[in-house]
Amino acid sequence: MPLFPIDTLPRRSRRMTTWALAVLLAGYCAAPLAESEPGDRFESGNRKVYAFNESLDEAVLKPTATAYVDTIPEPVRLATSRFFDNLLYFDTILNGFLQGKIGQGFSDLARFGVNSTFGLLGFFDAATPLGLPQHDEDFGQTLAVWGAGSGEYLIYPVLGPSGVRDTGGIVVSLLTNPVMYAAAPVAIPLGVLNIVDSRARREGFVQFRDQAALDPYIFTRESYLQNRTFEVYDGQPPRQKPELFEFEETVEPVLPETAVPVATDKPA
Repeated sequence: MPLFPIDTLPRRSRRMTTWALAVLLAGYCAAPLAESEPGDRFESGNRKVYAFNESLDEAVLKPTATAYVDTIPEPVRLATSRFFDNLLYFDTILNGFLQGKIGQGFSDLARFGVNSTFGLLGFFDAATPLGLPQHDEDFGQTLAVWGAGSGEYLIYPVLGPSGVRDTGGIVVSLLTNPVMYAAAPVAIPLGVLNIVDSRARREGFVQFRDQAALDPYIFTRESYLQNRTFEVYDGQPPRQKPELFEFEETVEPVLPETAVPVATDKPA
């Protein structure tokens, strides 16, 4: 029996878990690295922030999320997750258009409208059965489509893994979050519930990482970076040719016309 049922996780969590499995099989978590990896120039500082986040998680977020899962029935929790996915869907709609995905943008706009009305503010997914699938776009992906490089890997306090390019995605996600513009009596409870719900969704990945990885920091970093590549290329990242199978093309030498013919045993 698997450590946790992947099929019951939300779409983003399933994708992160899939990448986590790939990272494990590739051997990224086999041993701690002595030197910083390319793209992680700030590893020393990142590890300190990572340790802070893990301490905060153990002291506050994990116990709260555990109590949330133990207290709230699963159908209610799933409806809550769908509500927040719909509430924060403006980010996906905007960036779909910014990336030039006009058809997808209108599909996402229709999805938001259907789930906000017939789905009762998103608590029920009425759009998917109508052929309006859920997408996941943010401004970090948009910058990648526009040609921006990923930049250095970063870990922010509380927010967790990110990068120089993806920092722009954090800012735009906050600006497109309706909760940011609500009054404090509404914004604070919704914000806290969103954090608890997000932490509960991540529990499967956290358990797998803690039990499988010798260096959880590296495991988390590689899972994040590969997942971001997966998202930027809409699930179809370009394949890299392994160096082991690269061969130089053999070119036959061409003798000049004035070259002396090679002597043979045959009579002229």
